[in-house]
Amino acid sequence: MTHDEIISKANKVIDEHLLGDGRTLNRDDNFADDLGADSLDMVELVMAFEEEFNIEIGDHEAEKVETVGHAHDLLVAKLAK
Repeated sequence: MTHDEIISKANKVIDEHLLGDGRTLNRDDNFADDLGADSLDMVELVMAFEEEFNIEIGDHEAEKVETVGHAHDLLVAKLAK
């Protein structure tokens, strides 16, 4: 899977689980402040990433995901292994 495919797929998961409106996401979008996600939303989003990409994301990794860019970077790093 290419970098662009990972980003595109991640954005689709974010849209499906948090937004549902197909808006364009920016790397700087903060999940809590800009997208209105609470802690339960974030747990569900991480679980959705794990399922969609067939990976495991540890709690310590998930806690660091505050922006769309953080999510992209984590997923790219996980899938590059």
